[in-house]
Amino acid sequence: MTADDDLPEVFPPTLREVMLRPRWLALLALCLVVAGVFAWLGQWQLGRALDTSASTPAETSEQALPIAQVVEPGEYLNSPLEGQKVEVTGRFVAGDFLIVTQRMNGDAQGYWVTGQLRVADTSTPTSLAVAIGWAPTIEKAKDAAAALNASAPQTTTVSGRIVADEGPTLPPRSAPDEMQTMSPAALVSRWHDNAGLDVYRAYVVSQEPLDSLVTIVSRPPEAGDSINWLNLFYAAEWAVFAGFAFYLWYRLARDEREKEIEEIEEARARS
Repeated sequence: MTADDDLPEVFPPTLREVMLRPRWLALLALCLVVAGVFAWLGQWQLGRALDTSASTPAETSEQALPIAQVVEPGEYLNSPLEGQKVEVTGRFVAGDFLIVTQRMNGDAQGYWVTGQLRVADTSTPTSLAVAIGWAPTIEKAKDAAAALNASAPQTTTVSGRIVADEGPTLPPRSAPDEMQTMSPAALVSRWHDNAGLDVYRAYVVSQEPLDSLVTIVSRPPEAGDSINWLNLFYAAEWAVFAGFAFYLWYRLARDEREKEIEEIEEARARS
């Protein structure tokens, strides 16, 4: 009988024994905290996905609301509110009546004249892009813009439909100053006195044209799905992350046990 025969046989730990060690219990507590945060985020996203409060019935969309009740400066416009009628009071800034090309009005293509409306009664300077009216030719659009720039209307209340930013596009090489999409982000770079200016991401299509312009055809929002599928996907994603936190803890504990089994087997092989 050798000296090694007198040593007690070492048995590998069970997975339960590994999981009940203080180190792994502490990691489990950490996983519970992380999973709790993920679960809260998932619940928040689920609430946003199923929130129907932003849905706008057809009769409500035709009632002009103060713009502050629909969207704030710098915020993205919720899809159900696209086309909602709003009212906003302010004054147009002279020199900032600009033209946007390739604008359809019914079946006719023409031009929009847009203006910077400096919103009244705000704590910081705030502006809103307004599509004031449509012209069938570039000459008529330029004439209207020049007349408005020479004598911009004073304090006025604009009523019209609010529409999401179309996003800026690169102008054609032949006309580097041309704007082909209605984008407040592109317009603000050409506006005067824009330092420290809060700007609405959305814009308003005025229902009353100025000067010799034609009323822009704007339609009410279409009834859509009240479920926000993107937020619903995010909610499911957070639930997966919460489950993965526990799976990671289980997998690390199992790997620890397998490592100890290998060490015991190696020790037996050397003895």
